[in-house]
Amino acid sequence: MIPWEHLDTAKVPGGGEMRLIRRGKEYSIMLGNIALMNSRLFGSEEALATLTFEKIAAALKPRVLIGGLGMGFTLRAALAIAPADARIEVSELVPEVVAWARGPMAEVFDGSLEDVRTRVIVEDVGAIMRRARGTYDAILLDVDNGPDGLSRPGNDSLYSSAGLALARGALKRGGVLAVWSQGPDERFAQRLRKAGFEVDEKRVRASRSKRGARHVIWLAVKS
Repeated sequence: MIPWEHLDTAKVPGGGEMRLIRRGKEYSIMLGNIALMNSRLFGSEEALATLTFEKIAAALKPRVLIGGLGMGFTLRAALAIAPADARIEVSELVPEVVAWARGPMAEVFDGSLEDVRTRVIVEDVGAIMRRARGTYDAILLDVDNGPDGLSRPGNDSLYSSAGLALARGALKRGGVLAVWSQGPDERFAQRLRKAGFEVDEKRVRASRSKRGARHVIWLAVKS
């Protein structure tokens, strides 16, 4: 078996450390011993984009904010279906993740960062939402393994009542807040409803196959 090769390490603002490792053409981003993402399992990350764009299909010149660059699978799926006049902003807190996307993982990103519709912002997604007022047709959050600040404790605030109110304020009327999670969380679904969203919860496969683990995507429409 081909051994894993350590490529780089990045400090996460607020605590923690990410490592980029590679085995052949397979990449993984680790937080300690936890695999945050893997280049072989991306079906649910793609679904985050496709399900969201189905919800905003009627939007003219859609403007979308993606929280978390990761390995770019959500971005690539969004670009594949977004119209030519769409604007897709990607917020990434860790500068090294952007460097990995342009460097060792450039093949995985397949030119998506050079698409004229794409803009990468090295900043906390919460700060971007705080400045926005009725700006976005959709906000997609994939910054953790779910509504719990695993990679960074500060991410907890995104999923709190105050964080959901922030996201709601940044959305246009009828806009969609889409949240990826490794598993279900009924308390979070309840918070979404209390924050003024109509909630649709989807279970999707982690991989493109019809087998394996299922992840959860909440599609919350600003009512």
